Amino acid sequence: MSESIIKTKSFELAVSGIKFYKSLVSDKKEFVMSKQFLRSITSVGANVREAVNAQSKSDFIHKLSISQKECDETLYWLELLKETNYISVDEFKSIYPQCEEVLKIIRSIIITLKKTHNS
Repeated sequence: MSESIIKTKSFELAVSGIKFYKSLVSDKKEFVMSKQFLRSITSVGANVREAVNAQSKSDFIHKLSISQKECDETLYWLELLKETNYISVDEFKSIYPQCEEVLKIIRSIIITLKKTHNS
C-alpha cells in the first residue's frame, strides 16, 4: 500500500468532512457534536501527513496509530449524529463508508509495518 494513496484518501475524507460539517451547522444548527466530528475527521489526514514525514519507522507507526484513533472517533461521532436524528440514514451513508475505507487502509498499513518492524 503506497503512502500516497493514504495521503490522498485521508485528504479527500477531510474535504468531505468539512463540507458535511458546514451542512450540519447551517442546516441542522448542530454545533457541539459537529465540532468534535470536524476536529477528528480533519485530524486523520493531518496525522497521516505527519506520519509521512516521520523520523523513523516507529515514529511513522505511532503517527499512523493516532490517525487510526481519530478515524475511529469520527465513525463514533457519525453514529451518534445518526442515532440522535441530527443526520438521516442517507446522510450517514454519504460519508461513513469513505471513513471506514480510510480506517481499513490505515489499519492495514500499521499491521504490515508492525510485522516487518518486529521481524
